[in-house]
Amino acid sequence: MNNIYQLSVFVENKPGRVHHITEVLGKNNIDIRALSIAETADYGVLRLIVRNPEQASQILKSENITVLLTPVIAVAIQDTPGALVATMNALASEKIGIEYMYAFLNPTPDTAYMILRVEDNEKAISALTSAGVRLVAEKELYEI
Repeated sequence: MNNIYQLSVFVENKPGRVHHITEVLGKNNIDIRALSIAETADYGVLRLIVRNPEQASQILKSENITVLLTPVIAVAIQDTPGALVATMNALASEKIGIEYMYAFLNPTPDTAYMILRVEDNEKAISALTSAGVRLVAEKELYEI
């Protein structure tokens, strides 16, 4: 219930590559909810939260685009200074490492969603729940 699936798309650092990926998704009515991109000298990783991750993955693969479905965790936090501390405390207290994270605002006033990729999703889910951090379900996130 609490695992969200993110598309991790490997992108060559060449002009037009991100355009091509977003064009393929758009032509197939795949709605992007959030994205992040990290790059190195030769390639980047485009991380996408989309409404239909399994369908989007198949569509991208059919276009010879390298993509993985990656389980991540989504939490809802107050959009106020210091609000992220409770989430970080819950993970740190259980010594759960964060591989990466990114955030985006949602339509609910004063609330942001945070996407987390951690070493151990189940342990993180337990720690976050125990700390009173609100986890975001797939349906809620995909249907924004």
